[in-house]
Amino acid sequence: MAGHRVEVPVNGRRIEGYLSRPESGSGPGVIVLQEWWGLVPHVEDICDRYAAAGFAALAPDLYHGESTKSPDDASKLMMALNIDETEKDLRSAVKYLLQHEACSSAKVGTVGFCMGGMMSLFAAGASPDKVGAAIDYYGIHPNVHPDFSAMSAPVLGFFGAQDPMVTPDHARELESKLRDAGRDVEIHIYEEAGHAFFNDTRPDAYHEASAKDTWEKALEFFRKNL
Repeated sequence: MAGHRVEVPVNGRRIEGYLSRPESGSGPGVIVLQEWWGLVPHVEDICDRYAAAGFAALAPDLYHGESTKSPDDASKLMMALNIDETEKDLRSAVKYLLQHEACSSAKVGTVGFCMGGMMSLFAAGASPDKVGAAIDYYGIHPNVHPDFSAMSAPVLGFFGAQDPMVTPDHARELESKLRDAGRDVEIHIYEEAGHAFFNDTRPDAYHEASAKDTWEKALEFFRKNL
């Protein structure tokens, strides 16, 4: 079932989001968090894929209407994020989905890619009573520091061994920090994959075998924990 744009209220203002619901009408809630490009069709497609698998998926627009295909512009948009404002956006998106008739779960899962991978962990720390599972795909953002000690959600992480931006060392460091904070964490590093290997709109980055394996693991993880 194709999704549609919705408006999410945030402390007297509104942000847009993309909501896709399963054919049954309702399912466990999943928040899908964008790469640094913005809320682009690829992110909407991921929401639709989760909906086809039985979930209610919401992607909040963290750039408030802006998106780009330029890496330079994407970097500027990412670095220009107001983190305090983004935390409010994430909290509100989680609350919106939990209250929506399409969501059947008591907690939501979060999943994000690149910038969104770190936002997935950030959201889990910001709303520990409402986020029941968090997935990080090669997450990076120098100004985002999730509160691992506040989180209650288990974490699943996917990284590429050929990733020059988020290296295997970064992935293991993240795993260590999560374990030190008492979190349940499972990290997978794919030997033939680089950064953004899940993005099937980018032939230069997409690694089909790794992406398909993460998809099956992600669905199993959310079904188990939500």
